Amino acid sequence: MSIKYTNEHEWVRVEGDVGTIGITSYAQEQLGDVVFVEVPAVGRKVAKGDSVAVVESVKAASDIYAPVSGEVVEANAALADSPGDVNAEPTGKGWFFKIKFSNKAELDGLMDEAAYDAFVKSLG
Repeated sequence: MSIKYTNEHEWVRVEGDVGTIGITSYAQEQLGDVVFVEVPAVGRKVAKGDSVAVVESVKAASDIYAPVSGEVVEANAALADSPGDVNAEPTGKGWFFKIKFSNKAELDGLMDEAAYDAFVKSLG
């Protein structure tokens, strides 16, 4: 299992041919209190960079993008009732959706944790 990160502050936990996607602690801190989450439909085919989900906070609404191409195989429907899970556990219970990869090579373009940490520091 490995975790990769995007410039849009999303993480992908890679387990075989499936990736679980959510937003980073940094992202949820920037958003503030999350009040609404819209997750994608299971079975939806997505391309890398597509807007797949929406997260709304007291400050703003933000799109969640597909960090890789594939098919949505699971969505975290619990976030509809508990959007605060995104703030409480952004890398745990606050995940958004899972994608079955159509091209695992796309993961090579994403950052590892050290590179992502350096990227966040550069934003300071």
